[in-house]
Amino acid sequence: MNKALRYALAVVLAGLGLLLGAQQATAAADGPIKLQVVGDGGRNVNVLVTWKKDGSPVTDVVAATLFAESADGSRTFGPVPLMSAPEGQNLYNPAELLPDGEWKVTVKATKPSKAQASVKVTSGEVANVPTTEPLTTAKMAERTVAAEESSSGLPLLQIGIIGGAVVAAVVVFFVLVRSRRAPVR
Repeated sequence: MNKALRYALAVVLAGLGLLLGAQQATAAADGPIKLQVVGDGGRNVNVLVTWKKDGSPVTDVVAATLFAESADGSRTFGPVPLMSAPEGQNLYNPAELLPDGEWKVTVKATKPSKAQASVKVTSGEVANVPTTEPLTTAKMAERTVAAEESSSGLPLLQIGIIGGAVVAAVVVFFVLVRSRRAPVR
């Protein structure tokens, strides 16, 4: 077997090993989950879902609900389903905001495994939030023009140089392989 075929076989076997290793890592992530529940300082609650075993993010679909009881026990809120938050892969928020007040919040998950966490949260409007004027179409256009003027063609130049280096390396590889195959006269 010539050297090029051995290299190709080694690359294929290495790829298969990586693929099987990734499947093993995914299978190892199954098991109990951990819920970390915190208030956001306003009227929302953040729930971070991780695997209990290694603390890695849960990328599976999470089915969970939130229930809250006021500190004096006179009011309840929920159960409200949790929805995936746009800020993170394993971050969840309730579908509705908490009413103002002191709450004991309990989150119960049923999927991918059962878990429960409780925490005391103060809910209310955020005070002293600086107001900003709305972003109009004209202001967006000004920002876009300013960003285009400040950017240079350097990233395209870097991509071109890297692409050229890769093409040159491939050409050199094939020239070396062909020169070793050529019969000696």
